[in-house]
Amino acid sequence: MRVYQCHFCSAPVYPLHGIMFVRNDAKEFRFCRSKCHKSFKQRRNPRKLRWTKAFRKAAGKELVVDSTLTFAARRNVPVRYNRDLVATTLKAMSRIEEIRQKRERAFYKNRMRGNKDKDLAYDRKLIEQHPELLRMREVELRRKAERLAAKENAMEEEEEITSDDMMSEDEDMESESEAEQVKQKVLLKNKRKTRA
Repeated sequence: MRVYQCHFCSAPVYPLHGIMFVRNDAKEFRFCRSKCHKSFKQRRNPRKLRWTKAFRKAAGKELVVDSTLTFAARRNVPVRYNRDLVATTLKAMSRIEEIRQKRERAFYKNRMRGNKDKDLAYDRKLIEQHPELLRMREVELRRKAERLAAKENAMEEEEEITSDDMMSEDEDMESESEAEQVKQKVLLKNKRKTRA
C-alpha cells in the first residue's frame, strides 16, 4: 500500500481517497481533497496559504533541514528482495521515525521558548492601559465564590430535609406498628370471647 502526498498541501493521500489529475505530459498530481484541487486549478501559491505545509516550512514553523527527512525521499532504484534487508529496513524506519519526532519536539520547544515572556509583557501592558479589567476580574471571582457558597447551602438544606424526612418516616413506621399491635390485641380478645 502506497501513501501518496498531496501535491498542494502535502497531506497524506491514502488509497481510494483524494483526486488524481493527469496533465497532458503524463505528470500525475494527487490531491487530498477538492479544496486543494480547486486551489491548484486557480494557480494559487501554496507558500502563501497558511494551512499548507509549504507555508509552514517557508515561515520557519516546521523542521526543514534534517537528515531524517532525506530517508522519506523516493528512490527509483530496484533492489533485489532479501529477507534480512527487509527486517533491518523496518527496524531502521521505526528508529528514524522516533528520532524525527524527538527532533521536531525539540525544534518546537526552541521556537516557543520566548513566548511566555512576550505574553507576560503584553498582559502587563494591557493592564496598564485598561486597569478596569482587573476590577472586572475581581467581580467575576466574587460572583463565582457566591455561586459556590449558594450551592453548598443548597446541598446542606437538602441534607437537612432528607434527614427530617427519614426521621418522620421512622415516626410514621412506629405509629403504624403500634396501630397494628392494637388491632391484633382486639382480634385476640374477640377470639377468646367467641370460644367462651
